[in-house]
Amino acid sequence: MSPAVFSHGDLRLYLLALLAESPQHGYGIIQALTDRTGGTYTPSAGTIYPRLAKLEEDGLVTKTVDGRTTIYAITDAGRAELAAREADLEGIEAGLTDSVRLIANEVRQNVQEAMRSLRADLAAAAREDRSGAPSTSYREASARADERIAGREELRRADALINAFRAQVRTDLRTHVARGETLPAKVVSDLETALDSAAHAVTRALAALRAH
Repeated sequence: MSPAVFSHGDLRLYLLALLAESPQHGYGIIQALTDRTGGTYTPSAGTIYPRLAKLEEDGLVTKTVDGRTTIYAITDAGRAELAAREADLEGIEAGLTDSVRLIANEVRQNVQEAMRSLRADLAAAAREDRSGAPSTSYREASARADERIAGREELRRADALINAFRAQVRTDLRTHVARGETLPAKVVSDLETALDSAAHAVTRALAALRAH
């Protein structure tokens, strides 16, 4: 799964920014996104080409075919939209930096957790081998290992949801302020209340599971 780096609609604007630097073919755009996110985000062709087609339909980019290669270039209308949404782009780039840092940390933590789990499973198997434990013990250990793997997958999914939410809110807030608007304290207080409520709900749900 590609990490949740770009919030809804942000990738479209970022594609315009890439094409404003120089015309590109589809693979070059995908590679540029991979490079700029430190390899943490590599969009599929099914993600990029429909957005390029929509940009072309809107008159913001053009395409020319050179042999087997299709080159995309930004139009004057595309540059005008990019200039009009400069504040939005600044918010996207700030959020992108934060998201990439979070994803890199997540990947590093997942690798460390997987290594710890693997070492624990190997140690358990070695103890069983030395003690001559019955095969049922191995099956139980295997089942527990499967549960841990499934749990890590769900944890990654939860992390992705949290990161996507964080990126969206940060982008919205930064874009709002970058446009010269004020940010009322009530908005931040309401956000704090909502986050506290969500955190308490998760804590209660986990406590209920441990009680069973």
